[in-house]
Amino acid sequence: MQRFLQRFNDRFNRFLMPVLTVSVVISLTLVALGSLNNRQLAQNFDVGISEQFELQELIGQIIHLDEVLTMSARMAATTGNRQWETRYRKFEPPLDTAIQKAIELAPETFENHAAQTDAANIQLVAMENHAFTLVRNGATDDALAILFSNDYQRQKKIYAEGIEKTNLAIKKKISRHLYSYKNTLEKTSKFSLASLVILATAWLIILALLAQHLRWKQQAETHLQKSRHAIQQRNIQLKGSQIELEQKADELEKTLDELQRAQLQMVQSEKMSSLGQLVAGIAHEINNPVSFIYGNLSPIRHYFNDLMRILGLYQQEYPQPTAVVQQGIADVDLPFIQADLPKTLHSIEVGAERIRDIVLSLRNFSRMDESPCKAVDIHEGIDNTLMILNHRLKTQSNRGKITISRLYGNLPLVECYPGFLNQVFMNILSNAIDAIEENPITSDTADIAGEIMIRTRLCDGDCLEIAIADDGPGIVEDVQSKIFDPFFTTKPLGKGTGMGMPISYQIIVEKHGGQMKMASAAGKGTEFIIQIPTSQSAAT
Repeated sequence: MQRFLQRFNDRFNRFLMPVLTVSVVISLTLVALGSLNNRQLAQNFDVGISEQFELQELIGQIIHLDEVLTMSARMAATTGNRQWETRYRKFEPPLDTAIQKAIELAPETFENHAAQTDAANIQLVAMENHAFTLVRNGATDDALAILFSNDYQRQKKIYAEGIEKTNLAIKKKISRHLYSYKNTLEKTSKFSLASLVILATAWLIILALLAQHLRWKQQAETHLQKSRHAIQQRNIQLKGSQIELEQKADELEKTLDELQRAQLQMVQSEKMSSLGQLVAGIAHEINNPVSFIYGNLSPIRHYFNDLMRILGLYQQEYPQPTAVVQQGIADVDLPFIQADLPKTLHSIEVGAERIRDIVLSLRNFSRMDESPCKAVDIHEGIDNTLMILNHRLKTQSNRGKITISRLYGNLPLVECYPGFLNQVFMNILSNAIDAIEENPITSDTADIAGEIMIRTRLCDGDCLEIAIADDGPGIVEDVQSKIFDPFFTTKPLGKGTGMGMPISYQIIVEKHGGQMKMASAAGKGTEFIIQIPTSQSAAT
């Protein structure tokens, strides 16, 4: 019997090896051809897509640099400061370089809209250079009139539409590229399917031969039983080692989490320090000229009153002036000047006070000149943050204004880290404004886009509650559990980092020993509730 099995095994091996060799060669050939084709296809696709996305990024740079040039020209006309023209000249060459590079990457894409867009760009540059000339000559009002004229706005619209059409053409080209890549993949799939059929036939023959071979192998099962038992024992030992490794992996994961939290805290500290230094520097630089203007308003008012008194005496003593004097009074419209100049001085005084309030808000927001933890008025921190965000609350070109409802309770001074709390207020209020801006525009929301309600109160015990609610579209249930996860954001690419809410949560929970909760429903807005102890020593 043993000799028969040995002879059968030798014949089986002599027949099996050639079939197996042919099958392996065919398999490797088909796999190599498919891999080579897929690799070439992937390389061509990567090159094409990378060029298109590079081009799309250049379009974004062109739009951004164009807005920088427009802002610089208008700021130069508004302030009369020559540094804005220097900024304009600084960013003008990068814009030209970006446009030229985009044309080199896709000349056929720019060809359809190049003439109209280029003409609009030439007109805009000419008007902006003319405005700079007027600013240098002191005619800032004329420069502002040019930069806010209908012709300037029309050319801006033509230029923006040309860039947008180009961007749309790039997106369509990317879509066509993807569609071509899809078709090629389908062809490759059909080729792979055909190869699979051939390989399946060959391997079916091999399997039939192996079935015969396995029948002979059954005689070795008895000898394998002992080996299997030994392997099972070894597996038991390995499972014990695996449990040990899993425990170590859990410890490493916890350590990694602690390191990530420490890193976030370091980033936040550095961020707040840099922000405070920047805000403090800006506040200091603005405060000096504003103090100079505000300090001279009172003497100017006294001088004006003295001049008006002297003029009244002249009119009383010489009620019938000469014809030349009468003509001069008529030319300058003296009664209008007497009535309007006090109003002008009052407007200047109101503007100077407004700037002083903004500077004070910036200094209070940064808290760079105060100790890290101290007793402060929470309402003052919220109001300072709203003062900084005031420009976003006003009526915009695409929406109405956003109203603020303050329901402040009677709170004592709270011992906290005011700079970090202001950062939390800034993150929540900014997100609330972003959410309201997503509301659809209707006849009812044309004037008022939405409302943000801020409520404060004392809870039971030494605890303070701050609730900030908006009437935006709300957050869907699937996303709510991820709001405080690092790097998670629902905002478009480039607008959100996904770090605002995780850092806010860390500031409230870990730094202040408090709680931070969120309540939201789709279509009904979102509310963030913050609870912190009124004393950090008690929290510790």
